[in-house]
Amino acid sequence: MRLGSGVFAACCVVIQVLGVAVFLRGFFPVSLRPVSQVQPQPPAPEPAAGTSSNWTQLPPAIFRKVIIMLVDALRDDFVFGSKGVQFMPYTKYLMEKGFAHNFIAEAKPPTVTMPRIKALMTGSIPGFIDVVMNFNSPVLLEDNLIGQAKAAGKRVIFYGDDTWIKLFPKHFVEYDGTTSFFVPDFKEVDDNVTRHLDTVLKREDWDILILHYLGLDHIGHLTGPHSSLIGPKLKEMDYILKKIHISLLSKEKEASLPHLLVLCGDHGMSEAGGHGASSVEEVSTPLLLISSAFHRKMGNLQPPKHVQQTDLAATLAVGLGLPIPKNSVGSILYPVVEKRTMREQLRFLHLNSVQLSRLLQENVPMYEKDPGFQQFKVSEKLHGNWIKLYLEGNNSEVLLNLGKKVLKQYLDALKTLSMSLSKQVAQYDMYSMMVGAIIVLEITILLLLSTPKALCQNAAFEIPLSSSSFSLLFYLMVLILSAVHVIICTSAERTCFLCSISWLMAVGVMMLISALLCVIVALLTKTFENVRPSAQNLAASSSGWSELDLLILFGTLGHVLSLGASSFIEEEHQTWYFLINTLCLALGHEVFRNHFLGKDLDHNLAVEQNIKKNAKNVLQYKNDYVDVPETSKIYKASSSMELLPKVYEKWLQLASPWFILICCRLLRTLNQTGVQWAHRLDFGHWLTSSDHKIELSVLTCLSLIMIFVLVQRRCSSVSKVAMALGLLGVFCYRAAIGNVLLPWQRDRKSISKSSAISHASFCYALICSIPVSAYIILVTSLRYHLFIWSVFSPKLLYEGVHLFITATICVFFIVMDQTNLIKP
Repeated sequence: MRLGSGVFAACCVVIQVLGVAVFLRGFFPVSLRPVSQVQPQPPAPEPAAGTSSNWTQLPPAIFRKVIIMLVDALRDDFVFGSKGVQFMPYTKYLMEKGFAHNFIAEAKPPTVTMPRIKALMTGSIPGFIDVVMNFNSPVLLEDNLIGQAKAAGKRVIFYGDDTWIKLFPKHFVEYDGTTSFFVPDFKEVDDNVTRHLDTVLKREDWDILILHYLGLDHIGHLTGPHSSLIGPKLKEMDYILKKIHISLLSKEKEASLPHLLVLCGDHGMSEAGGHGASSVEEVSTPLLLISSAFHRKMGNLQPPKHVQQTDLAATLAVGLGLPIPKNSVGSILYPVVEKRTMREQLRFLHLNSVQLSRLLQENVPMYEKDPGFQQFKVSEKLHGNWIKLYLEGNNSEVLLNLGKKVLKQYLDALKTLSMSLSKQVAQYDMYSMMVGAIIVLEITILLLLSTPKALCQNAAFEIPLSSSSFSLLFYLMVLILSAVHVIICTSAERTCFLCSISWLMAVGVMMLISALLCVIVALLTKTFENVRPSAQNLAASSSGWSELDLLILFGTLGHVLSLGASSFIEEEHQTWYFLINTLCLALGHEVFRNHFLGKDLDHNLAVEQNIKKNAKNVLQYKNDYVDVPETSKIYKASSSMELLPKVYEKWLQLASPWFILICCRLLRTLNQTGVQWAHRLDFGHWLTSSDHKIELSVLTCLSLIMIFVLVQRRCSSVSKVAMALGLLGVFCYRAAIGNVLLPWQRDRKSISKSSAISHASFCYALICSIPVSAYIILVTSLRYHLFIWSVFSPKLLYEGVHLFITATICVFFIVMDQTNLIKP
């Protein structure tokens, strides 16, 4: 089967996309399927053995008001470590006095804000695919705590990161969002949240208050977790928590129920200051539940227990008297309800167990064999016996002991159910990943085998499709793959994607894999049959694949393979440094061989022979009484004129790879990138430090002069003046924000605010002169174009367009830095 290059490439792309889609379907775990309900189900009744319980409704709320104080990127050691002791004294006081339950909540990757908010409010485990799926549709449609509160008539107020407003639109009775994209701001972004506290804490028209502070996360991104800015920010957070707690205590005297204050973080902070991965520092966040209902004996401070971040949704739902979100995989934090009566405790744990068991039934085909489900059934049976004794009025020691036994059984069942559901979300579909990887690998091998033909002018590919499709190997592979498919689908403990599709589609995938394998085998056989050990074929093969071609090919493959490890992704620039240096050395070797050992000598001999032939032709006219120079003179003059440009070009080509190597080495010293060497000093830090502003000013001035010299060669005097004023404005603007020094500034201190305003005004005036000059040139060009067509000068039009582009670029950089213009 003969295919053109376009058809062949299109088929390869389609099959490649199919393989990548199958691989990604297995690589990105899909969220658990929610419990299928047309209408909301009533709460599960209390189990009873032989009797009917009268408790069929949700338990009453434990807390009257709940305040969630979420500090972005709050690491566990910022609260429980030495920094917490030093910078958060009031929080430490509450823990020591027993007014708080302390936990270390583990956040599942990806440790970024949006998926973590979903985990806190829904109790589910968002994956990496949730980040992509929520870009175009940010509204959270999954059952969540905020939606349950709104449906129950509770009033929710929010201040902080506007991600909440995008996820929960029309859920807050009052809100004020702050953007998280301006990282250098770590002061006003928190002040815009705190400024509402004095007013809202005095009001009684709300039930849930959510505060999301971003300043600590911004400091981490800028300077890291060990910065001197971390301490003052933690002190600020501690002061805010103290203000909120004192206000809640003053209101509890008039309230019938206590209030709850939650201090938590959405994710942690790595040692480099970022987040998103799965290191211990990034997934460990503090979780403090502060309330007067938790008062314990002094001196009984226990180390914080490790829990899951998804446990908060179920705990808050029970505390507010709301249904637990249907997709929640978390379990109730038992210390929150341990002060309630035994019947209430068992009721809370039973509702949580019923919710998890229903979610397990929807997502696990063989849920009856799950240990957590079996423990739940045993707990429910024991619970029914306890209810029977309780309703009969039995108050003996037997009732108390049985209640403790049921309580322990429920806690074990909740832990096992939660772990089983979490594994369902985090487990990869290895079967789909393997099938997708095989398809991608087969297409890659097919493209590599077709690369020599693709380099030809009229590329056409002979694909042995018909012979491969009816070969014995094809039918054998289809039978083997079908048998493997049956074995995997019948023995898999969880549902695979390829097992859930129809048999017709599954067989089609098997036939595609088999056909591609047969085509590759046929092409390899044909290639090896055409190989001959003669020198002529070896020379032809070497001319088809040079050393540079092989270097580029294997370098590209090596770079692609390096992206399979996270360490290589973080330090990808090191791979590029190695490949560029290797390529430059190979180019230098190739140029040296061509000029001194190869084609260049043959070319010089041909030039010399051509010159001698021309000299002999000239001698034939010597008898015609014409003064003709002698042969030697002609030969010398002609050879010198012909070879001089060649010699210059040769040395220029020889020097180019080494010049590129030097430039690359200088670029490497300019900035230390990546994670491992980001802390090391480099030339960029040396230039931007306050002690080397003079050097930076001189270098900036020389760079602007070089731009002026290179760009304005073909422009008129008006354009040159406008360009000079614009570049002068750029320098003045950088001087206004304190990056460089003006010649009359002898000290290295930052300029005053009034001086900065005057410099900025002068800068804007110079920038505005550029579009004015461009407008004049364009009007002149259009006037010539309309009235005197033959005298129209394209040079003027070029200058006008050039000035407009230059002005646009200058104004763009001014706008990008306008927030840093005046610093207090």
